[in-house]
Parts: sequence; structure tokens; C-alpha cells
Amino acid sequence: MARARRTTHRSSKGKKLYAVRDSRGRFKDIQTYERAHRMDLQRTSASEVARRKKAKKKGRKKAAKKR
Repeated sequence: MARARRTTHRSSKGKKLYAVRDSRGRFKDIQTYERAHRMDLQRTSASEVARRKKAKKKGRKKAAKKR
């Protein structure tokens, strides 16, 4: 799935904005940079999901017991 194209703008108050476009290039949504960036960091990428799945399937080594 392709990432949505974003165009940067500034609001009248000076905050940075992202204009998210649809497949035809029309504006679909206007987001503040702060909120969009926070969601980007919160999401896990496809490579991270695949790596976790692989590690889970492989299994982890058990820690040595303490005496």
C-alpha cells in the first residue's frame, strides 16, 4: 500500500500543516504536522511486523534459573 502524498502548508497562526491528497491529487484531509507525525511514529511498519512474526515463530532462548 502506497503512503499518502502530503503537501506542507502553514496555517494563519503559523502552524505547519499537511494536506493529504487522494489518488486523483485532490485534497482529502488537512492535518497538523504535529498530529500526523505522532501517528506516523505510533504505527508499526510492515517490516517491523514481519520481524516480530519471524522472531516469535523462531522462539526465544530461556533465561537461566537463578539459585
